[in-house]
Amino acid sequence: MNHLNFLKKAILGLCLLCLTCVGVAAQNAKPFVIPELKEWQGKDGAFVPSEKTCIVYGNAALQSIAEAFAADWKEMFGNALQVKAGKPQAGDFYLTLKKDKKLGKEGYAIAVAKYVTVSAPETTGVYWATRTLLQIGEQSDNHALPHGTVRDWPDYSVRGFMMDCGRKFIPMAYMRDLVKVMSYYKMNVLQVHLNDNGFKQFFGHDWSKTYAAFRLECETFPGLTARDGYYTKREFVDFQLDAAARCVEIIPEIDAPAHTLAFSHYKPELGSKEYGMDHLDLFNPETYTFMDALFKEYLEGEEPVFRGPRVHIGTDEYSNKKKDVVEKFRAFTDRYIRYVESFGKQACVWGALTHANGETPVKSENVIMSAWYNGYAEPKEMVKQGYKLISIPDGLIYIVPAAGYYYDYLNTKYLYENWTPAHVGKAVFEEKDPAILGGMFAVWNDHVGNGISVKDIHHRLFPALQTLAVKTWDAKVTVPYAEFDANRQLLSEAPGVNQMGKIGKKPGLVYQKDEVRAGETLPYPEVGYGYTVSFDLEAAAESCGTELFRSPNAVFYLADPVSGLFGFARDGYLNTFNYRPYPGEKVHVKVQGDNVSTSLFINDQLIEKMDIQKRYFNGGKDSMNYVRTLVFPLEKAGSFKGRVTNLKVYNEITK
Repeated sequence: MNHLNFLKKAILGLCLLCLTCVGVAAQNAKPFVIPELKEWQGKDGAFVPSEKTCIVYGNAALQSIAEAFAADWKEMFGNALQVKAGKPQAGDFYLTLKKDKKLGKEGYAIAVAKYVTVSAPETTGVYWATRTLLQIGEQSDNHALPHGTVRDWPDYSVRGFMMDCGRKFIPMAYMRDLVKVMSYYKMNVLQVHLNDNGFKQFFGHDWSKTYAAFRLECETFPGLTARDGYYTKREFVDFQLDAAARCVEIIPEIDAPAHTLAFSHYKPELGSKEYGMDHLDLFNPETYTFMDALFKEYLEGEEPVFRGPRVHIGTDEYSNKKKDVVEKFRAFTDRYIRYVESFGKQACVWGALTHANGETPVKSENVIMSAWYNGYAEPKEMVKQGYKLISIPDGLIYIVPAAGYYYDYLNTKYLYENWTPAHVGKAVFEEKDPAILGGMFAVWNDHVGNGISVKDIHHRLFPALQTLAVKTWDAKVTVPYAEFDANRQLLSEAPGVNQMGKIGKKPGLVYQKDEVRAGETLPYPEVGYGYTVSFDLEAAAESCGTELFRSPNAVFYLADPVSGLFGFARDGYLNTFNYRPYPGEKVHVKVQGDNVSTSLFINDQLIEKMDIQKRYFNGGKDSMNYVRTLVFPLEKAGSFKGRVTNLKVYNEITK
């Protein structure tokens, strides 16, 4: 009898164990999100939105966020969800504000059950939660959200990126898309480097011929603004306001007293005869009159051009050869920190005060320092002096496209597995040290005229952005890099953004059309790197400038405007292949492109591969890599006379 009871108990225990295992197995795994979710408690089942799903907000302050969430949901998934105030029903999204000290200013909680509850202490947290929901939703055809609870918050308040617009003009349309991408991945600071200049060795060692640009409309100094691309004050204001609505702060930067060739081009007496015309003459009183007036134009008034709370004043890489120059540099830095503060802004500076060590005091209280190179500003010493740091170590997170130094593409595997904002070069702080506000990475367009396109820049920054979004939000990652790298590529860039030019998510044939007629519009604006575009052409005599296809970013010519050859133009660069068909000739055309080259094949024979070309200057002493890439345009067919048939677009290069 005892043996029988024991057997019954053993069987019952085994059944309970099996049921427990089934229950555990039924719990939903943590969803893949960038940045990774800090806390997840999975349950079984899923919330599947329907046509009846509403977005309900419980606080009036959340109406605009609810409307933005609805707009993004429709953009991504095609469903128009109703937005209303009140209490949720089963099947709804519910957004509310709720006190929670642990979550802080940007943290949030999500409970997915019969309806989805989003709560946060502040509106920013609610907005970030909607980014999480969109990312999860895009990973299944029915946009299902697994039942469970999320608690998530950032370790660092500054999670950002810096774009050098000074040496290469970055159109406002792209800058707006960049903000959307940053926002989708909870990156919250974009620094816009508004002035800079090229290197004089690429311009005959002549400062007067060396490229320089200031990118803002300027009324105080008419003619200062770059003629090859600039932002009007109105559009820059609107840009900042739109970014703020997406919880991204724009930090405008006017860099001085080095990198200022644009200013000495405008007014030569401002340039230093001793240290170079890209240095302001710190001993000339006109320098201060000029800089005061320039900053004032964008800082004064109740509604200034610079709308955010912070302004960057530059202050990097000035000469330190003489003590009196060092002291003048320190005085300049202190002056413009205080000048910016006089307009109610917080000042940001590049770290330079180890390089420019001296006796002249420089204000540190409430000043943010970009810690980029420890030889210029030793991080722990700067913290002792009272500065708050943004970690932006040049040897790890500087991108200089195609330059051959720093990084062309960041080492995302190393950064994902090893780096956090607490690592400022070789100086390592405790995680979440209050002196480290966060981290940023940067794109520097040092080599003016090197053929790099905005598309090339984006191709470099997007994987870096996804990676740094993770590491600036939470230093502790649990997803292995290989898994992260595979999954990140399946996510969208942002609602309504496809700067990578992806068509579908699988390799192979993604679009075909029996015949392309002159002037018609195709469903895709472009196809990104790793593509093959092929078609059959019955050629005709085409006028110079005849386009095959155009997109907002590029043109592919059947007859280029100069020589009538096959070619393409983007970002002000024209590249031509040494080929044109005879009128009446029938040929099979294939164009292949990746992130380093563009190739033309005729009847499956390679005509020319335009890869990275080395260009030499000063008798071969200096060189520059010239890039000839093309994100292939597809949006609008040109007014050609020939016949184009059997168009095929592949996501990968085919042989």
